[in-house]
Amino acid sequence: MGNACYYSVEKLLSSSLLSKNLKVRIYKTVILPVLLYGCETWTLTLREEHRLRVFENKVLRKIFGAKRDEVTGEWRKLHNAEPHALYSSPDIIRNIKSRRLRWAGHVARMDESINAYRVLVGRPEGKRPLGRPRRRWEDNIKIDLREVGYDDRDWINLAQDRDRWRPYVRAAMNLRTENRRFEQAVKMVALDCSVACKLIQEEPHRLTVKSIIDEKR
Repeated sequence: MGNACYYSVEKLLSSSLLSKNLKVRIYKTVILPVLLYGCETWTLTLREEHRLRVFENKVLRKIFGAKRDEVTGEWRKLHNAEPHALYSSPDIIRNIKSRRLRWAGHVARMDESINAYRVLVGRPEGKRPLGRPRRRWEDNIKIDLREVGYDDRDWINLAQDRDRWRPYVRAAMNLRTENRRFEQAVKMVALDCSVACKLIQEEPHRLTVKSIIDEKR
């Protein structure tokens, strides 16, 4: 559904007649609500989180377009960290985690007769199949809480107090997501600096951008 919604507005996102701010609003009001419908109940694995990030990166690259490389002068695609810096909003995984924690608080405060609460605290009968158990929705909640600094397993009692629960929901939205490609970009900058320092020490007369690129090769 997310891809179908994206392709229905793809021409608008790539149009030069619309501002980037308007394109971001289209993404937030048209694509995201469809993509994240019911995400409060999702049980995501790392692979599924990666697929969602890939989708969001694709949309943001379409919105912000290409960038001219400062070294070579050629146009290139934006690295993963660059469109998110321009987007300046929590990424899609932060959205999901925050919504999931908000819904978990609602369920934990429900009456014991409501089915959603009974499913949360209930324990199925019988034996589970052999092998590694599947990740449960509650496992995701515990992981989300651990990321925002809450290590106690008894999160249901914590959720009874809305004022104490609300900061964790907000923290999940604002928590900075690690980005491996951003770390790689930092390493590349450090490599460029080390190569330039080496050339300054050895042959300062031939220090040019081309010489740094040749040295790296």
